Amino acid sequence: MPRSVFLGRVVAAGEPLWLDEDRAWAFALAEVEADACPECGQPWGEATDPASEEAYRAELIRCHACSTSASAVRAYQDKGGKTEGLHVHIEKR
Repeated sequence: MPRSVFLGRVVAAGEPLWLDEDRAWAFALAEVEADACPECGQPWGEATDPASEEAYRAELIRCHACSTSASAVRAYQDKGGKTEGLHVHIEKR
């Protein structure tokens, strides 16, 4: 969705959906996303710079939904279940 439409612009008949400014925003976002570490999302140039070695701290946070999912999969595997194609549906009680 073009940024201008997301922000409330109504596209009238005959008007282009994407404005030049929308395209510029989309290209800028693509550039930022292409430069991000796929694991943590930090910018590659900064995160891989040797000067940044001590610049980050990590905090471990447990997602209880993911933990429950992993436990269910492990129990399934322990009983000989195959996980190829397995999907886990999680619901809050």
